[in-house]
Amino acid sequence: MEDDAPVIYGLEFQARALTAQAAETDAIRFLVGTQSLKFDNQIHIIDFDDENNIINKNVLLHQAGEIWHIGASPADKAVLTTCYNKTSDSRVVSCAAVWRMPSDWETGSHESPDDSAHNPQTLELLCHLDDSAHINTVCVLWEPMGDGKRVISLADNHALLWDLQESSTQAKVSNTATLEGKGQLKFTSGKWSPHHSCSQLATANDTAIRGWDLRTMSQIYCIENAHGQLVRDLDFNPNRQYYLASCGDDCKVKFWDVRNVQEPVKTLEEHSHWWVHWWGPGCRTRGGNGFRGKEPLKDSVVSTYEEHEDSVYAAEWSSADPWLFASLSYDGRLVINRVPRALKYRILL
Repeated sequence: MEDDAPVIYGLEFQARALTAQAAETDAIRFLVGTQSLKFDNQIHIIDFDDENNIINKNVLLHQAGEIWHIGASPADKAVLTTCYNKTSDSRVVSCAAVWRMPSDWETGSHESPDDSAHNPQTLELLCHLDDSAHINTVCVLWEPMGDGKRVISLADNHALLWDLQESSTQAKVSNTATLEGKGQLKFTSGKWSPHHSCSQLATANDTAIRGWDLRTMSQIYCIENAHGQLVRDLDFNPNRQYYLASCGDDCKVKFWDVRNVQEPVKTLEEHSHWWVHWWGPGCRTRGGNGFRGKEPLKDSVVSTYEEHEDSVYAAEWSSADPWLFASLSYDGRLVINRVPRALKYRILL
């Protein structure tokens, strides 16, 4: 049954980390990480039953700390990465690790969103992705369409390429790139390009965007002052190899052709907040308390989604259904929405 009505799921804690389960292409599944300073944090495994328009869940404990970023292996449904905060020597540091879900997480009984009587299992730590020389990791990026054996972590001004070995129980840095310049430069976000045999990386720091060749770990382009304020997020068009989208605290979304980065191809100013993600049948921007779908041919607002009451920190397309996406606001509200049927059929037909 296809219904355009949104489906809402509420988490007990605040949250800003969301990802689709990349290795799952049959079931509609998302992973959400919580942020709590007082209680053990959690990974919520959200399964959406589109036939009955309901959500089922499993909850796993993430006792290492509050989760700021989450990523799913493209090859193994049970493996994920998190970036989390912990206190060390009276200061807060941002760490990263690779985890495995319990062996029976998928075959276990699902619970309804209203059933709070559950005993969550704990994630199994496979390996850490940090050392004394590289701390404060902001995100971990899996190699797109890879075999789940390579990841990149962005820590301070370093991009580290890791090889995961022995079923991800060991991680070894195989190469690094360093952000150099005046001041204390730090990466804020990045995206691993699915094109060019996965040999390119785009990163953001302050108001700049940089491209890197992962074969040599050298910079291949730089967009200085890409935004008037901090660049928040990046994404590559999965269908057009040279096109990159960015967004920043200047409330603008910009589209770039990385072959000529002197000027953006397109600039949109639809928000009073930030963050962007484009995939699937069109382009979608996110931010504030609602977000708007974009029809690429006309650059017009297709639909506005206003189910959130707090800032939207993440939005992700499903790996199994290209017309369905989830959004997450800081108050722990997860909303599952669909591309409007009229637009879907116009694209298909």
